[in-house]
Amino acid sequence: MSNEFWMIWPGNAVASALILFAIAMPFLYAARKLMHNLLHSVGHMIGGPLRLGARWLFATARDMNERNKVVLLAHGREEVGQHIEREFERIGTLVTRDLEGYPALQRKLLEEITRVEEDYKKCGEVPPPPPEWVEAVTAIAKVKSEGGNEMVQRILEEIKRSVHSIHDKALADYRRAYESRHKILNGFMPFWRSLDKTFGQVDKKLTGLHDTSSKIDAQMEKYEQINKKTDKAEHALTVSAFTQFAISTLVLLIAVGGALVNFKLIALPFSEMVGAGDYLTSTLRMSDVAALVIIFLEATMGLFVMETLRITHLFPLIANMNDRMRRRMLWTAIVFLFVFAGIEAALALMRDMLSADKQALIRSLATAQQVAPPDPLLRMIPTTAQMLLGFFLPFALAFVGVPLESFVYSLRTVGGAFVVMLIRATAFVLRVLGNLIRQLCRVLIGIYDVAIVLPLLVERLVKAARSEGDASESRPVKRAA
Repeated sequence: MSNEFWMIWPGNAVASALILFAIAMPFLYAARKLMHNLLHSVGHMIGGPLRLGARWLFATARDMNERNKVVLLAHGREEVGQHIEREFERIGTLVTRDLEGYPALQRKLLEEITRVEEDYKKCGEVPPPPPEWVEAVTAIAKVKSEGGNEMVQRILEEIKRSVHSIHDKALADYRRAYESRHKILNGFMPFWRSLDKTFGQVDKKLTGLHDTSSKIDAQMEKYEQINKKTDKAEHALTVSAFTQFAISTLVLLIAVGGALVNFKLIALPFSEMVGAGDYLTSTLRMSDVAALVIIFLEATMGLFVMETLRITHLFPLIANMNDRMRRRMLWTAIVFLFVFAGIEAALALMRDMLSADKQALIRSLATAQQVAPPDPLLRMIPTTAQMLLGFFLPFALAFVGVPLESFVYSLRTVGGAFVVMLIRATAFVLRVLGNLIRQLCRVLIGIYDVAIVLPLLVERLVKAARSEGDASESRPVKRAA
């Protein structure tokens, strides 16, 4: 029947659809409340859990942020406490090494000051006054010779000659006295230099003590900020953790590059020792695994050395050992490092020999012409370089524990911040989706009402006419009253 209908009206598909929609419109109008309730229920069914999940994720992010803050502040408190402890140890060493000799230094200063005072007093002594007969000579000099008495003239000349000789002698004594004073003053110089040097040492020691005390004050202030859990301390610790994470990651990448170079040095000799045809899996050769194990063992021995020296604190059990056990473990790890370094140097020499044999075989197969052998001195340069690399790379890898510890501790803060940010982003997306679905259901309700707008208009007109009729019937009643 329908096929015949479409055959009769082949060009009126739109009109047919409109007719069908007009037929279905009463049914759509009758199901209006049901469809509204259905769309509201769908919106709440989908949007409600999404909003609830977003709320739960935001609460989880807050809890994780608080836990990260507690861990960050605890780690910062421990680190600052270690800094303060080291600064106090430095002050103790400074006091024990420098200031314990302060009484002897003070005694030396007092002795030198006393000696300088004594010399100064000697320098301040004045020459003895002229003898009393000078007054007598002065009185005689006032006597006037009358009539040119020869006896008086001789006496006066003798007195004059005696006075001149005594004056010259007194002048020489004065000069000798001043010369001795100058010598005393010149002797002051070593004592002044010694005093200046001693006071310089005291000032240097006290300045170093003051600088260390200033560092301790700064660390104590930082420690108090951490204990108060201020935002400034949290921000500073977070920035420091991100900085340490970036630096340690860069250093670890450099260490990985060194490990790859080390692997290339010993992989070929291990393939000859273990067997190049032995595979642990379809793509992983047994010789490569052996070379990697050697490299990991070297890094482990280096980590044990750092732990026994208490440079790193990744293993509390090693740090809590007594000094005797730690010393034994330290020397054991160092011996193993030297053994691995010697093995790698020998493997590097073996690799160079294998490479030389391979090149010689390739040259012999490529051409029949005899090639002059290379200079032995030039041949020893790459061999020596490979042996030195094989010997020193294990010791370089021994220091990987320091950036590894920084990476592990900073990863907790950086990873926690990244997870919190991811959870918050997910919660935001869920909340947006929940609101979007609820608004979409409201839009669908509006579209549904637009589709059945004619019955709604009819309904509105009927309700308006009915309300006007009720109003007209109620008016006479009010007048009769």
